[in-house]
Amino acid sequence: MRITSRLIVAALIAGSLAMSGCAYNSSSADVYTASQAQREETVRMGTVDSVRAVKISSNNGQPSGLGAIGGGALGAVAGSRIGGGTGAIVTGIIGGLAGAVAGNAVENGVAVHDGLEVTVRLDNGDMRAITQSATGEIFRAGERVRLLSSGGVTRVTH
Repeated sequence: MRITSRLIVAALIAGSLAMSGCAYNSSSADVYTASQAQREETVRMGTVDSVRAVKISSNNGQPSGLGAIGGGALGAVAGSRIGGGTGAIVTGIIGGLAGAVAGNAVENGVAVHDGLEVTVRLDNGDMRAITQSATGEIFRAGERVRLLSSGGVTRVTH
């Protein structure tokens, strides 16, 4: 029985990690999808008006549920090891609930990364605000930048 529950937990963890690896979704100015490569982009020049730090959620605030399922399974297995008989069932249920809550919180935390909101005054006077992942590239008010746009995606670069 112990080997079976360990195999189930291992399978859930491996599945969660595999699925989260497939969900890579970058809003970085440095990352292009295969469909964005080798496409012509419109280039507009402008001046940075302001920059502010933001958080970007790669799951749009909607967890997949894998964190809750994996956490719940781990919590249930760990909780059921405490006590015996009815006590093991109760602690398994409590462990499962606590693990699901913790797993969901971990999944949401992993899905959030640092970003920048860069407001640019274009040479024609129009203002644009672009939010993208923070990659270490530093933007300062008053400096010249390029806005690269194609297919509804705009990036700010030097």
